[in-house]
Amino acid sequence: MTHFPILAIMAYFLGAFLIVIFGRNRGVRNTLGFLATACPLVLMIALVKPVILSGQTIAYWMGGREPAGGYAIGIALEVDALGLFFGLLIATAVFVAMLYSFSYMSHDDNEPQYYTLFLMLCGGVMGLVLSGDLFNMFIMIEILTFAAVALTAFRNTATGALEAAFKYLVVGSIGSSCILAGTIMLYAQAHTLNFAQLAAFLPGHLNRATVIAYALLFIGFCTKAFLVPFHPLAADAHGAAPAPVSVLISGVLTKSGLYGIIRLSYILFRTMNLGTVQFWLVFLGSVSMFVCVTMALAQHDFKRLLAFHSISQIGYVLTAAGLATALGVSSGLYHAMNHTLFKGLLFLCAGAVLHETGTTDLDRLGGLSKKMPQTTVLFLIGAFSISGVPPFNGFASKWLIYQATYQKAVESGNIGFLFATITALVTSTMTLASFVKVTQSVFFGQLPKEYENVKEVSLGMRLAMGILALLCILTGLFPGFVTTYLTEPAARAALGANSYINAMMGSGYAESFGLADTLPVRFVSAGVWSPISWLCVLMIMLLGVCIVAVASRYDQVSALAASEAVPAPAARYGSGSAAEGKYELFYGGEEAVYSQVGGEDLFWGFKHNWRGYFRFMHELHSGIVNDYALWAVVALALAMLYAMVIL
Repeated sequence: MTHFPILAIMAYFLGAFLIVIFGRNRGVRNTLGFLATACPLVLMIALVKPVILSGQTIAYWMGGREPAGGYAIGIALEVDALGLFFGLLIATAVFVAMLYSFSYMSHDDNEPQYYTLFLMLCGGVMGLVLSGDLFNMFIMIEILTFAAVALTAFRNTATGALEAAFKYLVVGSIGSSCILAGTIMLYAQAHTLNFAQLAAFLPGHLNRATVIAYALLFIGFCTKAFLVPFHPLAADAHGAAPAPVSVLISGVLTKSGLYGIIRLSYILFRTMNLGTVQFWLVFLGSVSMFVCVTMALAQHDFKRLLAFHSISQIGYVLTAAGLATALGVSSGLYHAMNHTLFKGLLFLCAGAVLHETGTTDLDRLGGLSKKMPQTTVLFLIGAFSISGVPPFNGFASKWLIYQATYQKAVESGNIGFLFATITALVTSTMTLASFVKVTQSVFFGQLPKEYENVKEVSLGMRLAMGILALLCILTGLFPGFVTTYLTEPAARAALGANSYINAMMGSGYAESFGLADTLPVRFVSAGVWSPISWLCVLMIMLLGVCIVAVASRYDQVSALAASEAVPAPAARYGSGSAAEGKYELFYGGEEAVYSQVGGEDLFWGFKHNWRGYFRFMHELHSGIVNDYALWAVVALALAMLYAMVIL
């Protein structure tokens, strides 16, 4: 089993290479793609027993060059419970996306190039999470970044595809450059690139150079996770990329960024015992979840709406991981897994709609449940899951995150963590509201005449969606199984840096540097199905709704006047005054003339009350790549300043 990590990575790259040579024949191409994605999944599953159940850490040293004299002389791959957890997520999402691609991409030109880039991206992400060498991680980041850019522009005739790819290239390159610069600075200080050896050296040698390196690496991984302020890149990329690529970007690429942040903060620098670092991560996660869910409410494109929701859900994961508690890390990883499943399902459903109708414009769609009933049911499973509706998986992980943030607030006496709980609850409520809009706009209501000949998608596409839907149900119904056999072992690995170091470098190596694991590993929760805890969360949710209502300064008179006013284009963004009015309510006119429920209709009142906020966000998101690059530079400067002050 020692060779399984390298075999899993090479299966993707070998598949990409063979498709270039033999991929002109569709049957051969599909067979190679299936084998190249199935083999890593089988290898990752085979590692569950030794790594997760038995607690081993598998180390593979390239060329057999194992550590000598307490010094790493070769490039290493490693698989502990944390790395395997992310490896399983990646392998599962990749396999399902490949199954979906066989039918979805069959009418596109240059299919061999698509599958080659697809597998290169997958190999890069898998190589990143299994790498035990910091520079090797950078190489994998470069591979996955440029493959993702090329796949974003794959349908280069689609509106905005080349522009989205260029934005991704510019800001993604800034992130990669930050990771390279941080790697160079660490090498200059420690004279090694081995992750375990760096993890033993750095906690006792935090100086200005290593602190700046921490900030550089942190921002670099934030760009890969698309956290605020890098969230517009996700919306542009998802909007332009084919649906299977959206699954990879949302379910796979973002996880590489999260994995990097967790490895960086918990193991490499061990900064999570500092309250200021905990605040940093929780604050960034809370801002990401709230800002992106409000951005989703204002969207009129199916895929862009899902893209903003994707980053909002990543905010949940970072918030939980930032708590530096066993329950927090476990619940965050649980939600990371669920996010891969339900967001992958939702993007595949959006791809099915695009495949059959040719559009993802919410204002042009409607009534598709009559023509695509199975896709509708699968979409509803994904919508219920992401909205945190029991008994689907999103409820279980969000429920544990609520408990973890509240528990942290009580134990620390810091009310800020209670506000994180409220933010998470309000975000979940707004997520549900957003998917009420999407469901009505796409699948229910009046069916436009131009879509009367629409039919259900192919069996292969439905099979891929069905796999993810089934997993959304099973991981929601059996949360105890998930936490016991997946997330809690991964959380122990994140909190037990010494075990990782000793497994890679030899027994007693971490202790020779005077290191000790200081974060407690206690998984204390009220469970998922506790009625009393549900009541407590309901009370906190009502408190959050009251805060939102007060903050919105609701004016019933102006809202009533606005509803009777003449429609205006500015109302589309929720940024107009009361006199600018709103669009027609729901349906109007004779039977042959109707107005579908559009994005500006269903929650117009909310957006009117928050018109100042939405106007600000509309102006801030200019779509200009120079502005997004400036955001990256400002974020880096702030991170470096913050790190130098607190570390």
